[in-house]
Amino acid sequence: MFGFVYIARDLAGERKRGFKQSTSQHEVRTWLRGQGLIPLEVTPAASVSAVKKQITGLKGPKAAEKAAFCWQLATMIGGGVPITEAIDTIAEDIENIRFRQSLEQVSDQIKKGESFSGSVAEFRRIFSRLFCGMIRVGETSGSLPIVLSRLAEYLDQRDKFARKVKGAMAYPIFVMVFVLFVFVFMMTVIIPKFRAIFSQFGGELPRFTVAFLTFHDMVVGNVIYIVASLIALIGMAVVYSRTKAGHARLSRLLLSLPIFGRIISQAFVATFCKTMATLLATGVSIIEAFDILSETTGNDVIKAAILRSREQIVEGSSISLAVATSGFFPSMVSKMVEVGEKSGSLPKVLAGASAYYERKVDTVITALLNLLGPAVIVVVGGMVLVVVLALYLPIFTMSGVMSGPAM
Repeated sequence: MFGFVYIARDLAGERKRGFKQSTSQHEVRTWLRGQGLIPLEVTPAASVSAVKKQITGLKGPKAAEKAAFCWQLATMIGGGVPITEAIDTIAEDIENIRFRQSLEQVSDQIKKGESFSGSVAEFRRIFSRLFCGMIRVGETSGSLPIVLSRLAEYLDQRDKFARKVKGAMAYPIFVMVFVLFVFVFMMTVIIPKFRAIFSQFGGELPRFTVAFLTFHDMVVGNVIYIVASLIALIGMAVVYSRTKAGHARLSRLLLSLPIFGRIISQAFVATFCKTMATLLATGVSIIEAFDILSETTGNDVIKAAILRSREQIVEGSSISLAVATSGFFPSMVSKMVEVGEKSGSLPKVLAGASAYYERKVDTVITALLNLLGPAVIVVVGGMVLVVVLALYLPIFTMSGVMSGPAM
């Protein structure tokens, strides 16, 4: 059995790229035609690494897709279906090309004698360290279907929570873009038309209108420089954020932002508790759990706090003390961890803490959305009021002069 990379075209004319295990190129072409595709090119793939290079540029699967895969695989394995047959069957119905090709490679590696956990570990861009660690524990303990079910539930809940947080962060950006659009529309469409009307009056304009038109001329006359300066500032900020010092400072800045910093920190606390509860419940060691958790965030402040906690645990400290002295986690988390340690029910306690902080984040998000609604009305209304006053004051003034006392 060899691996082949193919390029084909469907009936709608869209190009399809993928990977297929087969005995010959002819068999791959026959299979493609059976799928309703027109084969354009079929080339042999030399190795697993070659296949991985072929599919690197393709879009990876979403958390919801990986959760669905785990649910299906857990059900099929629990029903007695061999793991390779189960993976092959599930892969046939997956639309994401990169995910399907990765699963086909995983199945092929298992058929060659590689373990499931070892196979998925070769595709770290698809399967996270958390995913690989839990699969390894499920294999060694003989409880792979249970672990897969827990992993699916974790991925599903984390996906819903992440979408909620991203929605809260995206709304202010939408508001800013909307306000900017209103501002540009007024500057480029409305004001020039009124300026043409004012030029026909011939009289002196009110000072407020003159000041507003001066501001308009300044903005329009220097728009190229303003846009160039903004682009340069954004570019410098991006370059600086990629340096070690810049990324660390940006991490601190994000956590110190009003409202949004609170959302970010509490969202990670919820994720930390949920992930830790899932890992410990499946048998992952506490040290490995902290290693995995350190890779779930790109914020340097949070990552440093997790690594400090890990080091203290390695030195013999309790989990609760390590968390308490990390400098990031709230005291409630350390107290609940202490309760879980003493009672021997740490995963259950952490799951409860995760639910609590998810509710807190949800409350903050709801409050933020309720606050932004009136804020948008006030900002847009204020802009419209300034424009209306500036543009209609001359009309009112001229009307007053024209309707003056009769001689």
